[in-house]
Amino acid sequence: MKKNIDDKLLAAIVRSGKKGLLFGELKKVARGKNITLDMVRNSIQRLCANGKTVYLKNRYYTPKALGIYPAKIVRNNRTFCFAQRLSDDAQIFIPGKHSQGAMQDDFVLVKPQKQLGESEEGVVVSITQYGPSTFTGILQKQGKRYFVLPDSLSKDLIPVIIPEEMEAAIGDKVIAKAISRGNRHSEHRCELVSSHGSAETAAACAAAILEANGISTEFPSEVQDNAARIAQKGISDVERRHRLDLTDLPIFTIDSAESKDLDDAISIEKGEHCYYVGVHIADVSHYVKYRSPLDLEAFERGTSIYYANKVVPMLPKELSNGICSLNPDEERLAFSALLNVGFDGKLTNFTFKKTIIRSRIKGIYKEINSILDDTATEEIKQKYEIVKPEIQLMYELYQILLKNKIKRGAPQIETTESKILIDDREQIVDIQPRTQGISEGIIEEFMLLANEAAATFARKQDIPFVYRVHERPSPEKVSSLKQILDRLGLPSNKVEPKMKPGVISKILEKSRDTELFPIVNTQVLRTMSKAKYSEFPIGHYGLALENYSHFTSPIRRYPDLTIHRILSDLLCYHDSMDAIQKRYQKFVVQAARHSSETEMLAMQIERDCEDCYKAEYMTHHIGEIFEGIIISVLGRGFYVELPNTVEGYIKIESLDGPYEYDGFIRLNNSVTGKSYQVGQHVMVQCVAADVNAGNIDFELVEPEK
Repeated sequence: MKKNIDDKLLAAIVRSGKKGLLFGELKKVARGKNITLDMVRNSIQRLCANGKTVYLKNRYYTPKALGIYPAKIVRNNRTFCFAQRLSDDAQIFIPGKHSQGAMQDDFVLVKPQKQLGESEEGVVVSITQYGPSTFTGILQKQGKRYFVLPDSLSKDLIPVIIPEEMEAAIGDKVIAKAISRGNRHSEHRCELVSSHGSAETAAACAAAILEANGISTEFPSEVQDNAARIAQKGISDVERRHRLDLTDLPIFTIDSAESKDLDDAISIEKGEHCYYVGVHIADVSHYVKYRSPLDLEAFERGTSIYYANKVVPMLPKELSNGICSLNPDEERLAFSALLNVGFDGKLTNFTFKKTIIRSRIKGIYKEINSILDDTATEEIKQKYEIVKPEIQLMYELYQILLKNKIKRGAPQIETTESKILIDDREQIVDIQPRTQGISEGIIEEFMLLANEAAATFARKQDIPFVYRVHERPSPEKVSSLKQILDRLGLPSNKVEPKMKPGVISKILEKSRDTELFPIVNTQVLRTMSKAKYSEFPIGHYGLALENYSHFTSPIRRYPDLTIHRILSDLLCYHDSMDAIQKRYQKFVVQAARHSSETEMLAMQIERDCEDCYKAEYMTHHIGEIFEGIIISVLGRGFYVELPNTVEGYIKIESLDGPYEYDGFIRLNNSVTGKSYQVGQHVMVQCVAADVNAGNIDFELVEPEK
């Protein structure tokens, strides 16, 4: 019935063309036996919600008839915003003066305009649905009136009302909500929602960023109580009898020293024909039941968020750091991937079992690396004595697996991660690059094996599943990479849209030990698509794998929890294939889409928070000189990264003379012949650091002659 009404109304609106139809006219179109007024209203709402119909000046049209399209505002800047077209997710640039005061998460109608830059451009015709209307900023005062200077919404001060019960000081980082909307951002009127302390501290800015994105550091009382009850129950004797007991195996975890949510442990033996590898994952799905309050909360959060020395967990700490964490010398329930790996590194057989394990040691990356490079202290050697043979076997297999990864063509892209060190007073004391040693590589390769096995099993069984997928680069990005390689004089004849990942791998390896590598590595990174979750097993381009999933981190990623639950129902509880299909077919679609969204949000939050901490760190180094490398060039300047991963911006106005951007990687001065390009080492001085915005400004320093 719904579909018939929708189709009938949409057909009439299409026929009306640019004339459109009034609601009364649509009522006449829909009339019929058992058709109520509410059914007509609901049908029109559905058509508008999915973008098939737009409402403008009391009439309903198709977007095509008006030359407009529905979109969602996804990002505000002080002078512009970006909208995402609902039909194809394309990003649309909208100048501030043409935004109609639209805010992030507003739904709007956009009319396309002549494209001047790299992105499509448009004008907001109308706002069809307001979003949360909240934004972050700094509290200010002029005379007797209070204002918020938005961080990104607008460059104008916005008047604000401060509730009587709220304490807030001038200069605080605040959250405000627009309670009256105008056609320009400066015409909005807002109310203060919360204040987090001085905007000159990274901790306050990070707290505001979390709140502004709807991330709560607290769990609802129902969820918290549920987690506490589960943790108190412990492991029952009944549950022990139903599991494979692996407590006698030398199983242990390897993680960073500060980690408290230990969701994976490993074991290894060497047989006559293969390695027997165990990847033992915390059995979170045993505790977090499908559709329970805990599960619904985990689904909503999607992932844990990590920044500086903080964690906003997906699950309460009673689970994430307690009964589900594979802590040393404590029995824990696990879901184990038991893998047979040939001496050639190929996965020959595997099975998944519900187990009970006892980790021998909380292994630390740095300590195990020192064992492998023979720099370990006697204290460290003694700590790992009981698993010394296993560490050597893991290293042996790791070398084989790494060679296989390179052989199959997985691009070895170098990325930079930051380690922010905070003292007991919550003060930032240092920033260091997060380095990957051999033990980090061992864990990565063993997790890849388990993830591949889970996806391979799901694909063979044809069950509903959440896969981790990575698509080929888009033709546009491939074209840009090809042009840059041509400019650099590097071979590009095999660079085309359908190229295999091995082509990219060879490009990286050919330039790895040359001065061009920073440029090539950066451009390859930008060429690659973003990995995401999907119900379809389309493979992982970056890993050069046909089957891949995320099985190994159910404490902190919801997709892992989802596939644990599906595999448990099929393998351990022996539910029928029909029951599995009925229970999860629609759910995996929702889980994949929502998990991709929460992952992207978490990554953005982590970056924004870390930018604030880096800016706070650099406030103590204003005026100091550093050597850095140019990592990105724009028409208005370029970014320089220091060895400690801090990035700063150099404005083109601060350079000596007129510079032109080549559109790719270089700024050129046609008068002096001087140029600056990606990968070039430069000396810079830190001249400013804005903690609130997370921005750092550098200026070039000419070397002494």
